[in-house]
Amino acid sequence: MSVWQAIILAIIEGLTEFLPVSSTGHMIIASSLMGINELPITKIFEVNIQFGAILSVVVLYWRRFMQGIDFYKKLLLAFIPAIVIGFALMDLIDAMLESVAVTAVMLMVGGVVLLFVDKWFSNATSEKVTYKNALVIGFFQCIAMIPGVSRSAASIIGGLSQGVNRKAAAEFSFFLAVPTMLAAATYKLIKDLLKLEISDLLKFDLVKIQNSFEVLNQDDLKLLLIGNIVAFIVAMFAIRFFINFLTKYGFKMFGYYRIALGITLLALLALGVDLTV
Repeated sequence: MSVWQAIILAIIEGLTEFLPVSSTGHMIIASSLMGINELPITKIFEVNIQFGAILSVVVLYWRRFMQGIDFYKKLLLAFIPAIVIGFALMDLIDAMLESVAVTAVMLMVGGVVLLFVDKWFSNATSEKVTYKNALVIGFFQCIAMIPGVSRSAASIIGGLSQGVNRKAAAEFSFFLAVPTMLAAATYKLIKDLLKLEISDLLKFDLVKIQNSFEVLNQDDLKLLLIGNIVAFIVAMFAIRFFINFLTKYGFKMFGYYRIALGITLLALLALGVDLTV
């Protein structure tokens, strides 16, 4: 992977992670068209740069993260379903992540849903997320374990279904992304990159842990650093854009875009393009 390819992927991550368009589908297309989808560093890179995107939320909304214990109780409550369901269905989720066809179909299905969301939840006006709202949003977020659904889309719709307005639902989705993405990305790095089990960490097996880090060389570390910086900067702009756009125009344009992206993925599959995840 070249520096420019790393920058392109990081820009795509920053742009799509918090928008309701599925970053997974975009990463599949981008890495496949650049011919780097089968490189070991690509999967590692795509997971690692999520940390840069996560940091953008903390920096943009640092005052909200200083609000006190009530804020964190709601986040924890919303986060619990992802932990329970994620670990219970881990093998099934991993199997679905290997299917580009599933991603494409869910992009289109989710796109159709977004075409009608504004009409369905036109009465969602509350600016406050209650404990009950947080728990329901957490369960909605779990739908995004199916690739192509979009964590952002699922959690925002969860908020709207509880009467929370677009802006408040989107912002809570961003906040919830911090623990959710942090946990998922850390687990994937431990499991897929370092080839470690949780038991190795709990036993504090220093030899095994040290040997696992030797997988990455200096060039790889440089790419990861650049990717995180780019994803961080781009995500900050994307979040601001999304909040303003969503407040004024709603979800319909994202719906059309998702449908087009899903069709593109299926067309590439039909043409025999290698879209190995």
